[in-house]
Amino acid sequence: MSTKLVVDSANQLKELSDSESFQHPYFIRLAAKIISYVFHPIFVPVYIVLFLLYISSGVFAGVNDWNKKVVLMQAVLMYSFFPLVTVLLLKALKFVDSVFLDTQRDRIIPFVVCIIWYFWICYVWNNLPGYPKEIVVLAAAIFLAAWIGLMANIYMKISMHMIAMGVATGFLMLLGFKQSSGFGLYIAVTLLVTGLVATSRFIISDHKPKEIYGGLFAGIAALVVAELLRGIFY
Repeated sequence: MSTKLVVDSANQLKELSDSESFQHPYFIRLAAKIISYVFHPIFVPVYIVLFLLYISSGVFAGVNDWNKKVVLMQAVLMYSFFPLVTVLLLKALKFVDSVFLDTQRDRIIPFVVCIIWYFWICYVWNNLPGYPKEIVVLAAAIFLAAWIGLMANIYMKISMHMIAMGVATGFLMLLGFKQSSGFGLYIAVTLLVTGLVATSRFIISDHKPKEIYGGLFAGIAALVVAELLRGIFY
């Protein structure tokens, strides 16, 4: 099998085989990019919160619309707005080379800063009266997942997309176990989306399989630990 040399994201020569350098058709790569953007890690937690607020019955039962909007606004600020602004500021100050965080070095500071945001929202939700423990478990899982991602980043460029989807998958399955019925469809959709995101990352990113599967495992593991800590810290 013939090989060729290419320059990777770290500006190093890398030898690729014909199978590795295979280019998918344009429309497949476009679909993979759209899926990667729609299910970006800064959006996935907000999607889960929306699900808890307006789709899943029982978690926020009896909560009025205004309080639901407050919870949603808190989630958007801490999981989407502040992380996005952080990365943009880091790029403007030249602390990172790209807003896409293509290298392990670029991901260090964003991971650390996001851990602060994630800890704060977990602390707030845990201490405000009337907030269901399910959303506190979710916040704790996201916080722990960011820590695991930071540690794993020392050894490999773990997929942040798959960390987020791992948390989402684990959380929906956890809720499914606690619901009496009617949750199978939600779990099936989550598994489908997780598969689509993983496939998209294989198509358009330079992640190795262990980085994608490792991200999924890290997210699920963070959710399991967060659930085990329930009753001890929150």
